[in-house]
Amino acid sequence: MRKQKGFSLIELLIVVAIILIIAAIAIPNLLRARIAANESSAASIIRTLNTAEVSFVTSYPSTGYSPAIANLGAAGVSPCVPTSASACLIDDTLATTGPTTGKSGYIFDAPGQGGGPFTGYVATASPITVGSSGVNSFCAIEDAVVRKDSAGALATYASCPALPSLGN
Repeated sequence: MRKQKGFSLIELLIVVAIILIIAAIAIPNLLRARIAANESSAASIIRTLNTAEVSFVTSYPSTGYSPAIANLGAAGVSPCVPTSASACLIDDTLATTGPTTGKSGYIFDAPGQGGGPFTGYVATASPITVGSSGVNSFCAIEDAVVRKDSAGALATYASCPALPSLGN
């Protein structure tokens, strides 16, 4: 009788089936972990934008709060020289996020509210793809309280104060 070397087709199929079952269990958990990490990062960036806005209004009282998120950044200038047009308070990646580009799965904005000088702002973070890059959206106004919208909708200056707080 000859000694068999290697694995039979049935044994290989059983191993592949076990690997597929493990992957089916692990992948959804990995996606949920990524969403949780993106949301944590977004809430942290909203806190950073709050700090930057307070620094901006303190440094440039005649302007008030920043007119746009780009004014908080460096506008691609190196070395950065702080002015009211580019205050050098946040990194350029964050300052230049747009409707299709973002950071950590979220799109950020912080437009000034009111006229010149700007008497308020609303810092917002909304998921690029609701349910995939994030579930919740976040916002804050000049009271610096980070709020969450579990629908993932983009908050406005008027709607942000009505949302529940994260408990800063």
